[in-house]
Amino acid sequence: MAKRKRRVAVIFGGRSGEHDVSLMSASGILGAIDKEKYEVVPIGITRAGEWLPPASAAALLAGDAPHAPHDCEAGSPSTALVADPGAGAMVTFDGTGTSGPALLQRFDVAFPVLHGPYGEDGTVQGFLELANIPYVGAGVLGSALGMDKVKMKELLRYHGLPVPEWVSFRRWQWLEDGAGVLRQASRFGFPCFVKPANLGSSVGVSKAHDPGELPAALEEAFRHDAKILVEEAIDAREIEVAVLGNHRPQASVPGEVVPCNEFYDYRAKYVDGRSELHIPAPLPGALAERFRTLAIDAFLALECAGMARVDFFLHRQSGAAYVNEINTLPGFTPISMYPKLWEASGVPYGELIDRLLQLAIERWQERNDGPAEGE
Repeated sequence: MAKRKRRVAVIFGGRSGEHDVSLMSASGILGAIDKEKYEVVPIGITRAGEWLPPASAAALLAGDAPHAPHDCEAGSPSTALVADPGAGAMVTFDGTGTSGPALLQRFDVAFPVLHGPYGEDGTVQGFLELANIPYVGAGVLGSALGMDKVKMKELLRYHGLPVPEWVSFRRWQWLEDGAGVLRQASRFGFPCFVKPANLGSSVGVSKAHDPGELPAALEEAFRHDAKILVEEAIDAREIEVAVLGNHRPQASVPGEVVPCNEFYDYRAKYVDGRSELHIPAPLPGALAERFRTLAIDAFLALECAGMARVDFFLHRQSGAAYVNEINTLPGFTPISMYPKLWEASGVPYGELIDRLLQLAIERWQERNDGPAEGE
């Protein structure tokens, strides 16, 4: 008797500013996953947080689905994951409100590609824990630490890893004592970087070149988050390393990003298409190994699992290496840095997806001390 395929829920979209990036990642995964081995169920989340059933989720990827609940037609179906650990399932309602669930689908494993808040920060991971569904990537703690740049840097420094100097502020401080915030934010001189604490893809990030540009940079960061950080600007090359695994993670060859803009902002990453990726990065062997070791150290220090991309600065004058940040749910299109680093390290895109799903199931089995659903 043929073994049944594992059912995989690919969860994408979401309420964060990285909604569009998430759609691109999901499209890549859905196109490359082994259909002989996995039955894939797409679950889309609109910008307003509405969960969509598979047909509407597919339309969302194609650009045809509603983006907010009030755009939906009366009686249209909706979807909800079931937190009951005995269910491990998604319920799709028929939309009438009278006939109950129209469809109940059980999942063997989930692949959340919800970049940014409400997906990469431990919220969805916590829900999947409640539902007892295996899922790709870091758990609640690792996801939360990876999302909050301030707490991430504090913990990395605690573990002795080199990080750039920074100072953080809350929105209420800016509103109550703007002059004091400007004074403290200028402590590193100019230029400096201003970033939301809990967002990725360089959304809301600005480079303030002088005191006159600082207030607007702070306003822009606070527009995206109630907590921000101001960080010293380092004249550096940007090096990235992909990490794969659970207890004994492996690091890819390092790659280098050469931004087409002044820094690797959102447009340089996703719009302009002129940034250069050098894989492997042109580094001496010992230095490349240093970055790989630092990447694994950061991965373990921040309680990560499955995958992460660790971004570094390499000071052009001193040669010092700094951990910039870790991304527990990095961009996952076929041309994203994480898959490309692993492709250059001998793990092609489709195989990488399979490895991540297997790591998710192994982690679930360890926590539950038994075989995963579908084994």
